[in-house]
Amino acid sequence: MRNYTKIEAWRLADDLTVAVYEKTRTFPPEERYGLTGQLRRAASSVPANIVEGSARESQKDYLHFLHIARASLAEAQYFVHLAKRLGYFAPTDAAELHSQTKRVFACLHGLTQAVAREASTTAPSVRSPVVP
Repeated sequence: MRNYTKIEAWRLADDLTVAVYEKTRTFPPEERYGLTGQLRRAASSVPANIVEGSARESQKDYLHFLHIARASLAEAQYFVHLAKRLGYFAPTDAAELHSQTKRVFACLHGLTQAVAREASTTAPSVRSPVVP
C-alpha cells in the first residue's frame, strides 16, 4: 500500500477540502442539504479517491480512482462557480478556491500521467493469437 500522506496531490486536495468546509459555513441554512452538501461531498471525494486508489494493488485500479478524483474536482469547481453566481461566496473567496482547484488539477494530472506510464510498463504483454 502506498503512503497517501506523501502524495502531493492528496495534500493539496485535502487543503482544498478544509477550505471548502470553512468557506461554506456561512451558506444559508436552506442550502445545508443542497449546494453546501454537494460542494463539500465533491471536494472531499477528491482526496478520498486518491486514498482509495493508493490502497489498490494494481496500477490500473489506482488510475481508475485518480480519474474519479479528477471528475469530482471538476464538479467541485463548478459548485464554486455556482456559489459565486448565487452570491454565497465573495469574489475573493471564489477566486481563492478556484485557484486551489487549478493547483490540484495540475498536480493530479501529473500524478495520473506518472501512474499511467507505470501501468503501461508493468502491464503483462498480450500476445495476438496466431491465425493459421
